[in-house]
Amino acid sequence: MMIEVRKTPWHLWLVGILGLLWNLMAVTDYTFAKMKSDWYMREMGGFTPEQIAWFGDFPLWANIGWALGVWGSFLGTILLLMRSRHAVTAFLVSAAGLLLMTIYQLVLKKDEFMGLFGPGPMYFTLVIWVILIALFVYARRQVAAGVLR
Repeated sequence: MMIEVRKTPWHLWLVGILGLLWNLMAVTDYTFAKMKSDWYMREMGGFTPEQIAWFGDFPLWANIGWALGVWGSFLGTILLLMRSRHAVTAFLVSAAGLLLMTIYQLVLKKDEFMGLFGPGPMYFTLVIWVILIALFVYARRQVAAGVLR
């Protein structure tokens, strides 16, 4: 029995590396926020003390959503670069986490969120959704093409 091994297409490296760089920004933000790094949040993020407190007040389920969203997508890009079909699952886990955070920020706490941050983060959440869906669709297509095993 012979198994056909497909050569890694150039676009997988491009998508994987760009996805990894994108997700490293999220991992950095998440890590520094969880470390309660006031310096990072103030100097790099430009957040006010009230905005920094907002991040510390997430309920457990929203924190779990944030973690799943960030780490799921990061793992998905790593698995994509490793040519693993499990990248698809990691991106789905990330989408579940992002859904929890979107519900918390833009449905349950929308007025408070918009009052503290304005509309910018709402648009940024949309960008995150678009990129995550694109990574998921790309990974699915690469599984179908036999590139991811």
